[in-house]
Amino acid sequence: MNEICHYNDALEKNAANHVPLSPLSFIKRAAAVYPDRTALIYNETRYSWRQTYSRCCRLASLLRHFGITKGDTVAVMLPNVPAMYEAHFGVPMVGAVLNAINIRLDPEAVAFILDHSRSRLLLVDPEYADVVEKALVRMEGPAPTVINVSDPSQGEERFLGDLEYEALLAEQPEQDDWQLPADEWDAIALGYTSGTTGNPKGVVSHHRGAYLNAVSNVLSWTLPAEVVYLWTLPMFHCNGWCFPWTLAAIGGTSVCLRRVDAEVILDLIRRHRVSHYCGAPIVHSMIADAAVAAPAPIEHKVSGLIAGAAPPASVCVKQDGWDQLPLDERVRLNGRQGVTYPLQESIAVLDSVTMEPVPADGQTVGEIMFRGNIVMKGYLRNAAATREAFAGGWFHSGDLAVMEPDGYLKIRDRLKDVIISGGENISSLEVEDIIQRHADVEQVAVVAMADTKWGEVPAAFVQLRPGRELSEDELISFCRENISRFKVPKKIIFGQLPTSSTGKIQKFQLRQQLKTGPSD
Repeated sequence: MNEICHYNDALEKNAANHVPLSPLSFIKRAAAVYPDRTALIYNETRYSWRQTYSRCCRLASLLRHFGITKGDTVAVMLPNVPAMYEAHFGVPMVGAVLNAINIRLDPEAVAFILDHSRSRLLLVDPEYADVVEKALVRMEGPAPTVINVSDPSQGEERFLGDLEYEALLAEQPEQDDWQLPADEWDAIALGYTSGTTGNPKGVVSHHRGAYLNAVSNVLSWTLPAEVVYLWTLPMFHCNGWCFPWTLAAIGGTSVCLRRVDAEVILDLIRRHRVSHYCGAPIVHSMIADAAVAAPAPIEHKVSGLIAGAAPPASVCVKQDGWDQLPLDERVRLNGRQGVTYPLQESIAVLDSVTMEPVPADGQTVGEIMFRGNIVMKGYLRNAAATREAFAGGWFHSGDLAVMEPDGYLKIRDRLKDVIISGGENISSLEVEDIIQRHADVEQVAVVAMADTKWGEVPAAFVQLRPGRELSEDELISFCRENISRFKVPKKIIFGQLPTSSTGKIQKFQLRQQLKTGPSD
């Protein structure tokens, strides 16, 4: 009888053959392999990979100075400036978790996030000092230590307290004695959802997922080491789709961009020969329109990765021969959400009840679900939401789609009534709640309205209380005082709201009215 070979007998993981996966490995290698290559560009400032690594190590020392240790949360409210990039490495170097907050949120939302995340320290750009100051007084728990990240290019600035990032960084030793996480499952980042059904949920990412997603970006886009990447995508959006870590993995160059401005973008593309950028469709359209109107064309190739939200699960891989098809057919094929991301395990369109795959007929609708090593750990301090998200062994995306005969999926609708405007998710329920607070409003329904610039924007149908009068401008002003400006309805229609026999507002009729115009 042949003896069965037991490959695992006495063959175990050890320090020689197993190292926890973490994107921190990328920057250490970049500093060693590409020490003099430019890592970051912002205005007239340039940092090499050696300098960037040094600054990240100094940030880690600074965090230790303030008592930040493993498992602590460090929040940042910053635009795409060097400090934002450095935080993606300096924070996890001490085992802490990076909480990058959406800079467009209102004080109430920022206060909730700081409280829920139990953030101990906050890096903030002075541009957002007013919002943060209001958020801090709204907090229920202890407020974080605030460090101001000055930006001389912005002129006069307002600080919260007297701690300043560059001054503190200069005082710190460059200690590179940080360690990789003992467990690659440890949290590296925390990001909050848009709160479409109540308070935002805290999405916890792990070192392993961040590492693999960063490498997936390289494989999916076949990125060369000479990449010059323009930061049109906010780094607070799902950690910039993991591209801060991707750029370190290949030793690429990041061109920082404080705010989206088409003319500035074209200037940076020309001046630094930008080769790649990411962003929402609206950003891509702005750049394309500005390029067409520009007096001189861009002479070199620029590649864009376009998505309305973070794309960790799927990518529309181009097949051989697609480039020979008519333009309208290429647009149709490339407009799909596509197939599994390189280091994602699998993606499927399943029946939400039976958990069985829908037919690949391009007609049967199911929910997009995926599983694999780049899926989040779960929702912070929200066991119920985590169980719901992972029911049946798949991550439930909440997006409805069809599977086409060639195995590519295409989104058809959403399970939740979310308005996606310029890449930002807007909860119709949240906007309705604000409008409902006005004393003259009896009922309100908010739906998406098509918009040539933003894709879609909120539109509100409002039924006033008997005998009350209210103008569109007055109600819009009321909204601006109580909610982030990008969530404010762009159009308000007054009138009787259609309801079902049970009193439920029939939103499908309102959407139809927006398409066809008011009936006679």
